[in-house]
Amino acid sequence: MNATSSSAEAVHDDAPGRVVLLTTSHRVAPGLLSWPAWQALRTADRVLCADTSHPQLPYLREAGIRIEEASPTAEDLVTASAGGRTVVVVAAGEGEPALTDGLARLAGSGRVAMPELELLPASYDLPGARLLDLVQVMDRIRAECPWSSRQTHKGLAKYGIEEAYELVEAIEDGDRDELREELGDVLLQVVFHARIAEEDEESPFSVDDVAGTIVTKLVHRHPHVFGDATATTPEEVKEHWLRTKAVEKRRDSVTDGIPLHQPALALAAKLASRVRSAALDVPVPPTGGIGYELLALAARAEAQGVDPEAALRAAARTYRDTIRAVEGVGEQ
Repeated sequence: MNATSSSAEAVHDDAPGRVVLLTTSHRVAPGLLSWPAWQALRTADRVLCADTSHPQLPYLREAGIRIEEASPTAEDLVTASAGGRTVVVVAAGEGEPALTDGLARLAGSGRVAMPELELLPASYDLPGARLLDLVQVMDRIRAECPWSSRQTHKGLAKYGIEEAYELVEAIEDGDRDELREELGDVLLQVVFHARIAEEDEESPFSVDDVAGTIVTKLVHRHPHVFGDATATTPEEVKEHWLRTKAVEKRRDSVTDGIPLHQPALALAAKLASRVRSAALDVPVPPTGGIGYELLALAARAEAQGVDPEAALRAAARTYRDTIRAVEGVGEQ
């Protein structure tokens, strides 16, 4: 070996290597990796994975990738990548925090020549991917929790009402953290009921059926978005919605489909809204007791674009605060 070749080899030995931390999402089917990920795997000098049960391993091996089952330290990776070599680490779960922390400490020490470090997401979560986690968690709870496994649609009905009211309260309070939490509680009710529905012997359906139904409905009722219709104002959108809904439901009366068990003010406002939208002349009797007076107030509020339930709640809260002030509650 001449001096020139020895010098070139020395330069090669001193060349910085490359460490690639490959992360994958368990919410994406194993084997569906990005093209940069496949390129990194196929050109790597070594591919390491500490998790012997990693869902990607069978598919990577089937694709001809040689994988070493090892738990390298940060120092191991620096040594393995020396001389310009590339080492790919197939991360367990969402990443390898201990490994990345160790590499960061080494880099900060200045004691060693660090390789090029790259975090390469091999598969990505699409928006809504965490909903898959919720479905899986609900499946396990339904199977293993003594309380949840015995619940029925009827037994859970009251919780749906409670959670809806708590969501409204969070909205009216303007509390963002509370809003996020209450939206999750409402979402849980949907997933819980859908999970129970899967077990029905006569007419089972799943959360996918629930989602599919609402997707179909939304697409059909938004022809200005998914079709050739046009709508440039909220009023035109509402007209589209009412027309398509009327065709779908084929109702005999404008009152059909109005849930009678909703709060009385909301029920009154909904009836008034249907009457107004249908351009019907159905006046509220001028006399007939306090019930009709409340009905007339609700109809007037609806005509003015005011939610009577929200208006009364706001007034009641103010009245509560006034009562507490008179009582001296909360005063220092």
